[in-house]
Amino acid sequence: MGSARHDIRCLAASAVGVPSSSAMSGAEALFVTRGRDILKSAEEIMEILDAYDLTGSLRDSAELVGCSHHTVKRYVEARDKLGGPPSGTARRPQLIDDYLDKVEEWVERSKGKVRADRVHQKLVWLGFTGSERTTRRAVAAAKAAFRVGNRRVHRPWVTEPGMWLQYDYGDGPLIDGVKTVLFVAWVAWSRFRVVLPLRDKTLPSVFAALDVTFRRIGGVPTYVLTDNEKTVTSEHIAGIPVRNPQLVAFASHYAVTVHTCVPADPASKGGTESSVKLAKADLVPTEANLRDAYDSFADLEAACEAFGEMVNSRPHRVTRRAPVEMLAEERLRLHPVAAAPFTVAFGTTRVVPVNTPMVNFEHGQYSVPHRLCGATVWVRVHGRGADEQIVICHLTDAGPVEVARHRRATPGTPMLDGQHFPPAPAGALERTPTPRTVADSEFLALGEGARLWLVEAAHAGTGKMRVKMAAAVQLARLFNPADVDWALGHAAVHGRFAEADLASILDHHRSRPHPQQLQASEDKSLTQGTRGWATYGTTTPEEIAS
Repeated sequence: MGSARHDIRCLAASAVGVPSSSAMSGAEALFVTRGRDILKSAEEIMEILDAYDLTGSLRDSAELVGCSHHTVKRYVEARDKLGGPPSGTARRPQLIDDYLDKVEEWVERSKGKVRADRVHQKLVWLGFTGSERTTRRAVAAAKAAFRVGNRRVHRPWVTEPGMWLQYDYGDGPLIDGVKTVLFVAWVAWSRFRVVLPLRDKTLPSVFAALDVTFRRIGGVPTYVLTDNEKTVTSEHIAGIPVRNPQLVAFASHYAVTVHTCVPADPASKGGTESSVKLAKADLVPTEANLRDAYDSFADLEAACEAFGEMVNSRPHRVTRRAPVEMLAEERLRLHPVAAAPFTVAFGTTRVVPVNTPMVNFEHGQYSVPHRLCGATVWVRVHGRGADEQIVICHLTDAGPVEVARHRRATPGTPMLDGQHFPPAPAGALERTPTPRTVADSEFLALGEGARLWLVEAAHAGTGKMRVKMAAAVQLARLFNPADVDWALGHAAVHGRFAEADLASILDHHRSRPHPQQLQASEDKSLTQGTRGWATYGTTTPEEIAS
């Protein structure tokens, strides 16, 4: 289109006796471009041609539009020769015209990725004296032309129900300073998403996530598509991916075929790419979503489950239906899930004792949740050196679940997690006084002071405690029991457990003025008086007494 316009413009210029832009100097071309008396605008040209079509006379049409009949003749002849009205402007020659072939060559070699500043530097070496702005415009035009001829065109993927499932990974949030992984699976036909948090991308973790995904969607598809991770493809030979042997066994166990996309080509699995982007935007705490940091891995699991329910229950923008409704139809086309999960990669089996939630593995002991007492678990080693960890998995109705992760234990030093054990029974360490005889009941009935005295006196190894307890009961019958209980409490706090200590504390307590007597009132003040000044200056006791 641009070439045609250029030819039309050159023809119009030649019609008025002006050379074309290729044969003009810079000043002549500028004059032709900006000269309104030589070349008309597109609107003026159309008015001239319309007037000629209306009147059929060069002079009449020139009178109608207000120009020379020679001008009308030139545009009419140009239209008759080109088959259309002349339009466009003449392009001025530029300094970079002699280097355009080289610019196009560099853009072609770099597949449209070369930078304009690099191109300008190379052109300067070749003798180009123009500005960098001119180079940038030329490079932009060359890149646009390259993209037109090399643009990748995507054909819509129309999949069948029960055929494809894609999965990928995303960086999860930090929990206790350790980065997690988001496993995102996407069922192609129903657009159903499954998001699971993982602690790593090792083969057992991926197998466990896939098993949970199959059981959550209610079946196994025919094909699974993913990236070329080491857990899937061990290497490439002549462009052919070599599958991991353990993955082959896993696929055979679930009767599924695993495919991998072309390396460095995320567009081939755009469904999971978009799902990962959406999951990270909602689940990873950022300033944009105002989500708080997670306190535990269980909180992240709950958030992933809530996210899945949200995106699967609302209508999808393409199908206009909720994925959970479409999955109910697609589930009829899925293969049944194997009753027993694939456990070869989960490690060594161990049976948890019925009364102690601990398992032995390679001369070390590791705790598991107490609810697994009597159950079978799988134990494996993950990492090396300082990062070595012991991972323990358990099989549930929903699939394999990681239940514990410990650092390497040494013989005689087990690795324990306090959350794996139930609360200690009442009185296991802190014993509470419980009456067994009538004398015990009478003494403990005095109150909390008596209970405290019994505990502290027993810890201090006090002798004749029963005699002293009986004496306290007798004092409670003679005096106020509340005062006796108060005295017992003070005796326990200050460690006074001798025979006469209780009576001494009680006597001192009774001899002290009542707290109400030490309070100020309308007719009594607690301010110190001046009576003591009356003896000031006296020298003998008689004078003081008088």
